[in-house]
Amino acid sequence: MGQPESQPRLRVAVDATPLLGVRTGVGTFTQCALEALAGRPELDVSAFAVSWRRRGRMDPHLPGGVRAVTRPMPARPLHRAWSVGGLPPLEWFTGPADVVHGTNYVVPPTRSAARVMTVHDLTSVRWPELCDDYTRTFPRLVRRALSEGAWVHTPSQFVAAEVVELLGAEPGRVRAVHHGIPPLPAPTDPADEAPLLPRKVERYVLALGTIEPRKDLPTLVRAFDRLAADVADLWLVVAGPDGWGVAAYEESVAAATHRSRILRVGYVGAAQRSVLLGQAAVYAFPSLYEGFGLPPLEAMAVGVPVVCTDAGALPEVVGDAAALVPVGDPDALAGAIARLVTDSEARRSAIERGRARTAAFSWEAAAAGLSRLYADARSDAAGR
Repeated sequence: MGQPESQPRLRVAVDATPLLGVRTGVGTFTQCALEALAGRPELDVSAFAVSWRRRGRMDPHLPGGVRAVTRPMPARPLHRAWSVGGLPPLEWFTGPADVVHGTNYVVPPTRSAARVMTVHDLTSVRWPELCDDYTRTFPRLVRRALSEGAWVHTPSQFVAAEVVELLGAEPGRVRAVHHGIPPLPAPTDPADEAPLLPRKVERYVLALGTIEPRKDLPTLVRAFDRLAADVADLWLVVAGPDGWGVAAYEESVAAATHRSRILRVGYVGAAQRSVLLGQAAVYAFPSLYEGFGLPPLEAMAVGVPVVCTDAGALPEVVGDAAALVPVGDPDALAGAIARLVTDSEARRSAIERGRARTAAFSWEAAAAGLSRLYADARSDAAGR
C-alpha cells in the first residue's frame, strides 16, 4: 500500500505594511509573527505592503522563507476602491492565496482566499475621543469584513469578547492568540551604548511609548510628583515619539513641583530602548485601556518590576506578576511605585514573579495558534 500524499502547504499572504516607517506595537507584532510563521512547515508565507513609494523598504525586514510581493500596490487608489466594493481582489497582486491576513484591523477583499484580520483593541469603540480620524474608521471596516465572512484574531480573550459584544461577530469566528515577547536587541553601534541620560539619573521610573491620551502619562506625572519628595534620588524618564497627547503631558509636567526630575528623551531606537528598559528601577504603564500590553512583559523579561493599571486586557496578560492599580488613580500608582523602590523584599518578589510570568508567552506558540486559525478559516471558506 502506497504512502499517503503529503498535505500541500497553506498559502498565506500577510500584510507587512506596518513594517514600514516608525516601528509601532503593530509593527512589532507583524515582524515577530512573520519570523515565527516562516518556521511553520505547513505554511507557505508571502508578505505584501499596500504602498507605492515605500514598497522597496519591506525586503530588509522580512525573514528568510517569506516571499515579498513585488507588484506595486498604490495605497490611496486601493483604499478608495476597497472602501466601496470588492475590487480589485488581493490575488491580483499576490497571486493565488489560501488565506490573507490583515495585521492592522483592515483585510483587503479577495477572490477566493479566506480573510483573517487582527483586531488589536477596540479603543476606537470604547474611547473614540482618544483616537485620530483614521483610527475611528476601523470599527466600520471591521464590521464590513465580518459581514463578508472574515475571521478575527485578537491578542487576548478580553478583546475577543469585546469583538463579539461590540461588533456583533460570531464567537466561532473570533480567536484569541496571545503575542510572544519580542527579543530585546543588544547595542551594535557605539552610539547605541552612549548614555541617553545625565550621569546624575541613576534610579528612575520608566515609561515607554507614543505620547497619546490612552497612555495617560499625566496621571503618572502626578503620581511621581507625590512620591518624589520621599524618594529624593528617584527620577521619572519618559521615552517615545510625539503623538496627539503631548500638550496634556507637557501641562502636567509644568504643574509638577518636582518637574526638574522629570526627563523626556523622545524617540529612541530599539537598542537604546533596551538599555533604558534594562536599567530602570520600575516600569510604569498607566494606560486607560489596552488590548494586550507588550511593554510590561518586556520589562518583566529583563528583571524590571512593573506597575500597571487594571485596564482592559492587562490583568489577563500580567496576572499576579505586576502591581495592579485602578485607572486614573495617582495616589494608588504612587504607592505601588514607592513600594517597589523602597521595599527590597517586595521588589525581589515582583522580579521573580515577572520572570516566571514571561515563560507563558512565546512567538512559537503564537505562530502555532495562528496556523490553526488559518486552517480553520480556509476550511470554512472552502465549505461556503
